[in-house]
Amino acid sequence: SHPPLCPPGIKCGGVLSAPSGNFSSPNFPGLYPYETECTWLIVVAEGSSVVLSFSHFELEYHDACAYDYLQVYNGAARDRGNLLGTFCGHSSPPPFSSAWHVMAVVFRSDRHVAKHGFAAAYRKDACGGQLTGLSGEITSPHYPESYPNDAECRWSIGGASGGGPLTLVFADFQMEGGQGCGFDYVALFDGPTITAPRLGRYCGSTRPPRTISSTPHLLIIFKSDFNIGGRGFKAHFYSAGECQEVFTTVKGNFSSPQYPNFYPNNLKCQWSIQLPPGYRIKVFFLDMELEGRSSLTGGCDYDHLSAFDGGTENGSLLGQWCGRESLAPITSRSNRLLLVLHTDRNTAKRGFSISYVGVVPMNVSCTRTDFHIQIPVQSLAQLERNRIYLGTPSCAAQVAGRNFKIHTRFDTCGTESQRRNNTSVIVSTLYIDFSVGDQEDIHQYEVQCEPKRKEASVTLIAGPDPSRLSQAENLVDAQQREGEAMDAHEIKSQDTSDIVFISICILAGLLMVIAVVGLVLL
Repeated sequence: SHPPLCPPGIKCGGVLSAPSGNFSSPNFPGLYPYETECTWLIVVAEGSSVVLSFSHFELEYHDACAYDYLQVYNGAARDRGNLLGTFCGHSSPPPFSSAWHVMAVVFRSDRHVAKHGFAAAYRKDACGGQLTGLSGEITSPHYPESYPNDAECRWSIGGASGGGPLTLVFADFQMEGGQGCGFDYVALFDGPTITAPRLGRYCGSTRPPRTISSTPHLLIIFKSDFNIGGRGFKAHFYSAGECQEVFTTVKGNFSSPQYPNFYPNNLKCQWSIQLPPGYRIKVFFLDMELEGRSSLTGGCDYDHLSAFDGGTENGSLLGQWCGRESLAPITSRSNRLLLVLHTDRNTAKRGFSISYVGVVPMNVSCTRTDFHIQIPVQSLAQLERNRIYLGTPSCAAQVAGRNFKIHTRFDTCGTESQRRNNTSVIVSTLYIDFSVGDQEDIHQYEVQCEPKRKEASVTLIAGPDPSRLSQAENLVDAQQREGEAMDAHEIKSQDTSDIVFISICILAGLLMVIAVVGLVLL
């Protein structure tokens, strides 16, 4: 027999706020209706978690669960940053424990093929549980009120598909102290059981340090004795694989966790770029879509990406971004840069993709006839001098003391004369070849001289991905001015070299003088 279309008013979904309960698909154990969508929001006391299990599960099967499916969310429904999993077919979902006191379950059927559906049970877990999401929050029982005496809680984190090492950060911590933490304590283990190596045991009012596991599993044990309590603790965790990275190469790229899919909620991710002294770091925003600005304050109060000069959050803030924006590149003032992504409990988006390139420290000057270029050897310590050349490989750098040096006349090394903003300038391209093996990696800088003023400048014109970098930035000049932009599309070549033109004029003048003198003598 065919199942009915879901009639109006059928009991389907709702808010479940009792400490425990059961729910099932419509008509269970009969066939569920076609074209049905139900959402159950399970809400238990704050400080507790929700434990969800399935006793029966049978939905229409599809490889990607595109027809009939059940979704479990770590928090409010329909926020893909909280999605714990999508399920269909005959394989029952695993037991779930929420990372906070709210869990949502969504069931949907299409207009074809019905099955018997599912039956599920939930209960409030005073503390502890099995947490399988990529991110989440845990608190001691009754937090921020005082935790109970004689409590013991275990949170086992891990098991998410594709999960990497886990990072645990304590936002608040206040417990009974004591030498050796023998009364009340939090203990951390680098694995799923207490037989794993212990990462730390903490008590008192000093927040434990940021902890990163070496495996995709982390066990947290909270224990209190028979007297003297405290506010307890609040901590958040996330899979560290895509969320904590340090870059020391002269160029690189990275993206938000799970990009281009929605990033998880409740994250604090850090990307640190650390280059040799003298370098600066230019960052290109290839794509960005975060949760938008607050309608109340107009600020990036929810999810945001921040950039700090100097490599720590105490450094100067270069920028903070949110929403969907097309951003111009930024350049650090030092050789270290820290990017930090904060996401809150809801409303996830696609995230971001970023590439960066290290701007090589160099001094460029010129006379009316010559270029002078100096680069500290320590900045390019791994490179041979023939990897640094102006215009053509035959114009390679020489090593003089602690510097690579290029000293060349304007009529060599691929130099050409151009006219920009009604000013005659001499232009060439400096190549620095960082290639390793088959991986070609040649950075290009345009060097420019205005001979009349004897003023030189250098501009990064090709870095991580030349096809995507349309903006160029003036990086160094004779007066050490920084950051003047140049649009490469406004550069127009001049057919006749100014130097050749001036030389012809002088030669013509000399010939005229000789001719006049000759006539006088005759």
